[in-house]
Amino acid sequence: MKIAVFGTGYVGLVTGTCFAETGHDVICVDINQEKINGLQRGECPIYEPGLEPMIQRNMEAKRLRFTDDAREAVEEALFIFIAVGTPPGEDGSADLKYVLKVAETIGEHMNGYKIIINKSTVPVGTADKVRATIQGQTGHEFDVVSNPEFLKEGTAVDDCMMPERIIIGTDNVRTAELLKAMYAPFVRTGNPIYIMDVRSAETTKYAANAMLATRISFMNQFARFCEKVGADIEAIRIGIGSDSRIGKKFLFAGAGYGGSCFPKDVQAVIRTGAEYGVTMDLLEAVEKINNRQKEMLAAKVLEYFQNDLSGRKIAVWGLSFKPKTDDMREAPSIVVIRELLKHGAAIVAHDPVALAPARQVFGDAIEYAGNNYDALDGAAALVLVTEWNEYRYPDFGRMKELLASPVVFDGRNLYNPEEMRKLGYDYFGIGRRPENVSQ
Repeated sequence: MKIAVFGTGYVGLVTGTCFAETGHDVICVDINQEKINGLQRGECPIYEPGLEPMIQRNMEAKRLRFTDDAREAVEEALFIFIAVGTPPGEDGSADLKYVLKVAETIGEHMNGYKIIINKSTVPVGTADKVRATIQGQTGHEFDVVSNPEFLKEGTAVDDCMMPERIIIGTDNVRTAELLKAMYAPFVRTGNPIYIMDVRSAETTKYAANAMLATRISFMNQFARFCEKVGADIEAIRIGIGSDSRIGKKFLFAGAGYGGSCFPKDVQAVIRTGAEYGVTMDLLEAVEKINNRQKEMLAAKVLEYFQNDLSGRKIAVWGLSFKPKTDDMREAPSIVVIRELLKHGAAIVAHDPVALAPARQVFGDAIEYAGNNYDALDGAAALVLVTEWNEYRYPDFGRMKELLASPVVFDGRNLYNPEEMRKLGYDYFGIGRRPENVSQ
């Protein structure tokens, strides 16, 4: 099948490449000529495990092309994905200017029946706006479909190739069957394709992200509760996670969520609710808790050093908002580091892949270590912000020799408090009791 994807950002590039991997003929469009030039050389503009070799393999097989020629893409394709950004506006609402601009471009170049598939995360009612925009440019028949993505940064290729479910929002039976045929290679193991109305499909993505963000903030608030009453959030996580009604995922307390989805989507739902006269009290609390949680890790450091960090070097492990990505958007590390800098600390930070993006955020305000142990040399404390695998089982003896004082602030509860105490560390986790042993 002939597929066009508008937008070579995270969602568009992964989606287009994975469709090419299953044998479809895919052309990806972007207005950024520099990005297109790099992609035409087989260079991946984002860090995502497994994606770059897949791009190169499908380009060599002539199944995947990159262009800035919108006309060529629209005229060739039957299926046209819109996968451009929907950044939050100042009021938290999703900005649809890029989505609607692509819709206008599609309408200008249509030469026959097309299926326009909105892959971007957009508020309810966006499909109606896309349809109206295209109708203003063409007399050709077309359908607009909502097809939200559920890609997790760091595992996006697997999520796309082996999805838990596929959501298709359309009221047209013929269109639904065409999309089911297009997606057939991804669901050979029997995972479901759900057909629903457009507005329900648009809302499903927001509801999913809002639910996951709520679980994270729930656990983070209970972590604060645990620190006051002398309970251990890790023991509680095990206790409630074994309940089949709750499950084990997204129950880890930590330094707060970040990234391009949860913060933006929670804000967008709050704003959309306000537009329709519905106050989203719960999600307003989720956002408030998350913002406060990002500040808590720095507060622990400041309390330990009695608010005096002048002349003290603080090592930071982990800068990206989560492991297996270089994405710094809304990363807790930004809040933590800026707060420590404000109080006079000298920061030396390490991250396996996010040093370059971090430089765009912090510039020369902090020092960047090429090795995680290098960051520790002479530091008054280690602050762990992102749970990369290489931080899970470090050489604690070597760490103690390098640190000026054996102090660890663990923003992801990677380490065992009792073992850290036995090794001679002052250890501070999130919602932990130092005398408790993790299971």
